[in-house]
Amino acid sequence: NIEFALPKGGNVSIEVFNVLGQKVKTLISEYKDAGTYSVRWDGTNNNGMAVPSGVYFYRMVTEGFSQTNKMIMLR
Repeated sequence: NIEFALPKGGNVSIEVFNVLGQKVKTLISEYKDAGTYSVRWDGTNNNGMAVPSGVYFYRMVTEGFSQTNKMIMLR
């Protein structure tokens, strides 16, 4: 699960990338009101296919803010 808090409402996108920098999946790309949220990645790509175990990165972008974090997918 990816948890995040928004101090004010705005457009939010969270995308998952592999170690080569290729986008694997877009988890959300929408407007969210201020608050605390949790988004779950089910380990699939945008085509619904399971991705292999390994290191992945997720990038959250909101208006005026961007953050990238590492995560590990274990199957």
